[in-house]
Amino acid sequence: MAEAHTEYEHPLMKGYREQLGFGFPQVAQVFEDCMAEALSALSREGIDAYLEYARFLCKMGRGAEPVLIFLEEWPSVATTLGESALPALKAFIHKMYKSPNGKAIVPFLQSLAATARRLHSQEQMQDYMDLTLDFMGRTTGSIHGIHTTFASPGLPEFFQQTPFLLSQVSIAGLKNWVEYGIRNYHDHPDRQRDYFSLQSADSRAMMQRERSGTLLFDNERKLDMYLRGLWNVSDHFVPYSLKFDELRKPIPYYDKLGIRLPDVFDDRNGVTGIDRYRAVLAHVVGHKRWTTAIFADNMSPFQRMSAEFLEDSRVEYLAMRQYPGLRRIFLALHPVPAEDACDPEQESAVRHRLAMLSRAILDANHPYQNPDIIEFAQRFHALMEQSESSTQEMADLAVAFGARTRRQSDQLPKIHFQDTEIDYRDDNRQMWKFIEEGDEEEAFDQNRKVELEEEIKGLPPRHYPEWDYNSQTYRPDWASVYEALHPKGNAADIDRLLDKHSALAKRLKRMLDLLKPQDKVRIRYQEEGSELDLDVALRSLIDFKGGATPDPRINMSHKTSGRNIAVMLLLDLSESLNESVFAGMGGKPPNSQKVAGSSQTILELSQEAVSLLAWAVDKLGDPFAIGGFHSDTRHDVRYLHIKGYSEQWNDEVKGRLAAMKAAYSTRMGAAMRHGAHYLENQKAEKKLMLILTDGEPSDVDTNDERLLIEDTRQAVKELDTKGIYTYCISLDPKADEYVRDIFGKQYTVIDNIQRLPERLPELFMALTK
Repeated sequence: MAEAHTEYEHPLMKGYREQLGFGFPQVAQVFEDCMAEALSALSREGIDAYLEYARFLCKMGRGAEPVLIFLEEWPSVATTLGESALPALKAFIHKMYKSPNGKAIVPFLQSLAATARRLHSQEQMQDYMDLTLDFMGRTTGSIHGIHTTFASPGLPEFFQQTPFLLSQVSIAGLKNWVEYGIRNYHDHPDRQRDYFSLQSADSRAMMQRERSGTLLFDNERKLDMYLRGLWNVSDHFVPYSLKFDELRKPIPYYDKLGIRLPDVFDDRNGVTGIDRYRAVLAHVVGHKRWTTAIFADNMSPFQRMSAEFLEDSRVEYLAMRQYPGLRRIFLALHPVPAEDACDPEQESAVRHRLAMLSRAILDANHPYQNPDIIEFAQRFHALMEQSESSTQEMADLAVAFGARTRRQSDQLPKIHFQDTEIDYRDDNRQMWKFIEEGDEEEAFDQNRKVELEEEIKGLPPRHYPEWDYNSQTYRPDWASVYEALHPKGNAADIDRLLDKHSALAKRLKRMLDLLKPQDKVRIRYQEEGSELDLDVALRSLIDFKGGATPDPRINMSHKTSGRNIAVMLLLDLSESLNESVFAGMGGKPPNSQKVAGSSQTILELSQEAVSLLAWAVDKLGDPFAIGGFHSDTRHDVRYLHIKGYSEQWNDEVKGRLAAMKAAYSTRMGAAMRHGAHYLENQKAEKKLMLILTDGEPSDVDTNDERLLIEDTRQAVKELDTKGIYTYCISLDPKADEYVRDIFGKQYTVIDNIQRLPERLPELFMALTK
């Protein structure tokens, strides 16, 4: 797979390779697959920037790891945040590169895609990077206090935990959590590491304290269903944080990129956080449905403000007309400004008067005695009772209200804000249009996409998490799985293998006949059925004529008494399968075995066994797929489709099975998660994943031998929650040392590997009785 590009390479791909100019063999192996994803996600300018920055990372002196991660992760990050996020990201990484914290670049890049999915907008990503730069600057040490010398002890651990932290707290909560760690453990490197890796008790306690409110990310699906179901609208949600802009608090708004919402809402005045989001969305959708942009050029700022307040009231009135239950939420969230709260001689009362008018329109039981407020609230309701009114009519009413209530003190620089901010309303930017273009008009860039050239084919990698048993958390997007159809060989080779085992096949066929589903089973005593049950019908007729109550269940139906099971066979195609059978058995053949067979490899024997199993399952008619896998670090896990569920056991599949080759290592957890991606979509009562392997999970980039064992164990648990039963057939004589830790009692160790062609189909039939 890795050397495929040397046989024939599309000129365009060759140009991309030259543009990158890499010197790392690990990058060369996955470059074409990464480019396939990048070409489908990025514009032409985005591709150039992508390759240019990857070229810089190649020359940064940190090895192949940062380059590999960037090539794999950036297309998905750009899809989430936009290509324009790259310059800020480059500046951030450059600051780390110029500091003693260069080793933190890899964990930052690795967590970037998962972090971007949680933050969901460039604004929040910038807040996150600003927070991190502050963290880095305050925890990076120096000897003489002039030049930084020692790397921040907690920064790499912080990056590893960031996706999990952002699943628990908002970006504002994360800022408070980080601030606590810096303040208390600035001078304690070991304790700082424990805190930012979530190992210490106070770290977890502080995180729990910050877990307040309703996170937008956790409720996006509910809110999307709310928009679709009640408003027949679908839009993109873009979060922002209220914690980072202290001078000018951002407020909701919508544009062509989506609806901007706070990343977290606390409960308020008896209204839950999720209902506060619903109030904002109802208000925004009201504008999108009923507001028509009007010219702003001939209106003063005060007149525009008045028009916005009244238009907000109009769209809420129409929304409540459609869904009256919204009134309770709006009443609870709308402030009630006291009529005498503002001193008109000392401060501008424009906002105060408009807030009172807005409340009077919403609440028939308002406390206000001001005759102007009462009159204009009545005029508003008179307009709305006649029809839906219009944005222009609201603007005209606003101008009249401003003229009636205008005071000299309205020009004072001090403005009364108390109880005038209605935080579920948007900023009304879409309500206005301008005769002349100016700073008020927002321009929108059209995202230009590059069509993937038909000659360059390949599926983008799928990124899967990996379990870290040390921290008891997932490493997000850690393993990159590349899938492809297995190359074809000679199907006649498989036919010869089946002929070789013809006697075993006959014995298996007798066993299969017992497992085959029967055609039909009769179900009697049905009130409704496909045909009349004559015996019961005659008995009911006799009862009826004799004056007794007849049995109404005179029909019968039929059902197929069959198997309802889907199977996935996952083959470990690591390098160790190239060993001879007797080497795998400890080097000596059993006494009953002829030495002439000692040249057969475990891979060849596996081909025989899988061929017999596939033949047997085809006879049973069960949905069945075969996939092979091997890995060369977490960046290059290869998943090869040998047989799909929709394919028959034919020469095409036999050809792929005949061409099986073994290489590299065994990153089993990632392969199981990817295989489950296909198996869980099968409509079957039982779902079985068989894993055929000759060794423990391992890879060249892991020094801790327990790491991938524990990850595979976690993958087994994940599949169990999806209703997938996993079973391991191990050919490793030493498997008892680790296989029980992974699969519990769901495994078999075949000590005599030469019996594999016989044992594999038998095991399958025993598991699926």
